Amino acid sequence: MRRIPAKIIPDSPLNIDSVTGSIADLQQASGDIPWHLEGKTDPWDLVESVMGLNIGGRYKEATAALEWMIKKQNSDGSWFSSYIDGRPEDRTRETHMACYLAVGLFHQYLIRRDKEELARFWPCAVKGVEFALSLQTPSGEIYWAKSPEGKVDPMSLLAGSSSIFMSLKCALAIARILGENRPLWADALTLLETSIQENIHTYNVSKSRFSMYWFYPILSGALRGKKAAARIDKYWGKYVIEDQGCRCVSDEPWVTIAETCELVLALHGMGRKQEARMVFSWIQDRVFEDHTFWCGYTYPDMVIWPEEKISWTNAVVLMAADALYRLTPAGPLFDHDSWDGHRFKGL
Repeated sequence: MRRIPAKIIPDSPLNIDSVTGSIADLQQASGDIPWHLEGKTDPWDLVESVMGLNIGGRYKEATAALEWMIKKQNSDGSWFSSYIDGRPEDRTRETHMACYLAVGLFHQYLIRRDKEELARFWPCAVKGVEFALSLQTPSGEIYWAKSPEGKVDPMSLLAGSSSIFMSLKCALAIARILGENRPLWADALTLLETSIQENIHTYNVSKSRFSMYWFYPILSGALRGKKAAARIDKYWGKYVIEDQGCRCVSDEPWVTIAETCELVLALHGMGRKQEARMVFSWIQDRVFEDHTFWCGYTYPDMVIWPEEKISWTNAVVLMAADALYRLTPAGPLFDHDSWDGHRFKGL
């Protein structure tokens, strides 16, 4: 099985085999990949782990995780918010979790170019997209979830809706590859884009303390150009600790590796490549002895917290490295210039 050699990045000590191996080592026989040993699984972060495995050449493990998702999908196209050992822990059904599979599948296709495998998982992704769009409002935003009792929670989250925007782009790209026409999805994408660009005030502002609220609209490509630049510049000091990384929440001294790497993806995606490399360099020594990355740490006392080795944290490190150094053909996935609407230029 092909693997990318360790330490091939010229200005980074990143050990790709170790980081990818840490994700694979957490995988259960069922294909499930929990957050950490004896931890929970959520569908969104599982897709992140799949992308990390594919970047590292662990195709067999990535496919097994996708097959686990097929088995766990609900009849309405959703997944439950979290599982422990395959059993539902939280039966909330979140829209952004339902459709993120499309991002993982398109990412996988860019690396493997396996159209037959793409078609095999496609019906599962279609059902997930349809579930998410069933909660879209006429003004474009998408309600975040259905409760365990089946009631729609009429609240829209900016980070979640931005993730759905990326998922819709990837779903439409897959549809094009497979020769399908999905005009209603394209219309939904346009509505959602307009909502994020022009009516950002409609999203739950109580979540603005989370850094995802800041950069996810840019990471997804919903905000581009001058609007993206203005948003990054305006709130940089609120969420970033210079020479350290990105806070998870603005009012806590807690730097998290995942959010820092997602910020790297957003910066690189909007064309700020030097800033992206700079931020990525800040976290290169935030590793355990086995070269896998911490989840986060407090600053300035530098206490590692939590101490578990997190699957999806290591996956997004690989995604950031792929964007910066083009380790695989999926490296340009989050670049704004790679997309013309919902058409990916690399196809």
